[in-house]
Amino acid sequence: MRSADSRTARAISEGFAWDNHGCMPLRPLDLKFLPQLSRYKKAGFRVVGINAGFDGVPWAETLRMLASFRGWIARHPKKYSLLSTPRDLSRLKGRLGVFFDIEGGSALNEQLSMVELYRDLGVRWMLIAYNKNNALGGGCQDVDRGLTKFGRQVINEMNRVGMTVCCSHTGYKTTMDVMRRAARPVIFSHSNPLGVWRHKRNIRDEAIKACAATGGVVGINGIGLFLGKNDTRSQTVVTHIDYVVQLVGPDHVGLGLDYVFDTAELEEYLKANPHIFPPAEGYGDSFGQVQPEQLPDIVSDLFARGYTVSDVRKIIGGNFRRIARETWPRRGELLS
Repeated sequence: MRSADSRTARAISEGFAWDNHGCMPLRPLDLKFLPQLSRYKKAGFRVVGINAGFDGVPWAETLRMLASFRGWIARHPKKYSLLSTPRDLSRLKGRLGVFFDIEGGSALNEQLSMVELYRDLGVRWMLIAYNKNNALGGGCQDVDRGLTKFGRQVINEMNRVGMTVCCSHTGYKTTMDVMRRAARPVIFSHSNPLGVWRHKRNIRDEAIKACAATGGVVGINGIGLFLGKNDTRSQTVVTHIDYVVQLVGPDHVGLGLDYVFDTAELEEYLKANPHIFPPAEGYGDSFGQVQPEQLPDIVSDLFARGYTVSDVRKIIGGNFRRIARETWPRRGELLS
């Protein structure tokens, strides 16, 4: 990683760098990796979203993870701030802002009122399905039959309580159903354009355009499998960013690097769940990841491609900050 030049350093320090998705180990009683959240802050990020569960784990474990994460953050108030409303983003005072996400609606256990409970626990976006079909709709690596009746109810409830709807890992038919249904901006929290690299996890141009039409944002994923042939160069991340910008403009792209801190746990999941992570789709024992520390390189490469300071600030965080203002709960809506 290169040392940042003055323009890059200034853009990061004066901007609002935001990584929309990172993955800590999903072991409620093992929090030894959490101090590594400091890597985001040192790299220049001001906000990070942390995964609390996905469709491949029992729904009750997601509640346990949220309890563990919340407890740890509360014990470190000088370094970290749990985000609840958009106003919290302007009150960080040098701390790293943290919120939670859930990868797939199976965490609801088919109970609609769970949406508001998760919202109150700090979950700020939830995707519909994780690779495989569930009670809400279709996954991107399954026979996608579209959004279900329960899925439509969940979207209405997410819009009501202030939780952003996400279509990463979701099938194309279900995704387009979601885009038509949602009353607030929809995101792809961590997905890359299929037009740059062909993989079933990557998303079609039509889906990117539909996302932008809702006012949404595509967070570019840093997993080498989805960027190219295990390609984790910062220039490749910028190639994916630029593709989305050329398609829908600089207001609709951000970063969702999907960095996994415990690679041993990741490899264990891949081996134990070939139905979710088919080896034929390239899910091997391990693959490369873009690291949080590559933020300065990404910014430098954006400038090298002719991006303005204003657009760079949008891409590295301003766009997701806008999503928070437009979809997160307001102060009076919490614990309603």
